[in-house]
Amino acid sequence: MATVPPPIPASQLILPKPRSTNMMQTPPQLLPATYPRTFTTLFGKLLSGFRPVSTTRVAEPRSDVLGDETLADIKTELYQALQGVNRGIFGIPSAKKSEIEGLVKLLESQNPTPDPTSKLDKVDGCWKLVYSTITILGSKRTKLGLRDFISLGDFFQIIDTAKGKAVNVIKFSAKALNLLNGTLTIEASFKIASKSRVDINYDKSSITPDQLMNLFRKNYDLLLGIFTPQGWLEITYVDDDGMRIGRDDKGNIFILERSGEGEP
Repeated sequence: MATVPPPIPASQLILPKPRSTNMMQTPPQLLPATYPRTFTTLFGKLLSGFRPVSTTRVAEPRSDVLGDETLADIKTELYQALQGVNRGIFGIPSAKKSEIEGLVKLLESQNPTPDPTSKLDKVDGCWKLVYSTITILGSKRTKLGLRDFISLGDFFQIIDTAKGKAVNVIKFSAKALNLLNGTLTIEASFKIASKSRVDINYDKSSITPDQLMNLFRKNYDLLLGIFTPQGWLEITYVDDDGMRIGRDDKGNIFILERSGEGEP
């Protein structure tokens, strides 16, 4: 009869370790299809199982876009740009000129009075020039004595729409003559040419007092050539708050503001 070996104690049993495979890992729990999982990427929150095909980044609104600015905002920017340019009469840097003209175009594109010649009450009265692209440079400025000897003062325009008249009044002061003050007055007539344009014809001019006329006499034609209105003027902007912008047939820009009623 065969001999049966005694049993092996449990403490001495060595069981083989199961091999680790991916098949033995517990699969992650899946959420029901009715509750898709979301995760955040550079493209925003996306549903699991979906991949973005293409994306387009929409630009954020800018405060300098025309639609986001009011007329008051643009006018404020324009007046800030005009600080220290002395009406532009003696020249300004090209960058500053471009800035001003860009703001002028913005205002013109939102002109609240597109037919100003049918609403002449908006242009009637006294106006003060705050900027113009007309310049007095180089030898012209020297000949007119506008460097040190004579100072150019304010420039006013008085429009009488009932009579079809416009009067330009330019102030001067001569330092060498005990600060003599004088005025160049240029009168012109105008006729309506379109809903926004007037034709202008020079009538006459004068300088007072005689001492100032004596200073300018030699170069009087040069002076008139700079300040005399002649040709046509397009009223490209005018509002109820006292700003007017115009462009003439020579490509010049004029920015004026109301200066009260009557002659300055």
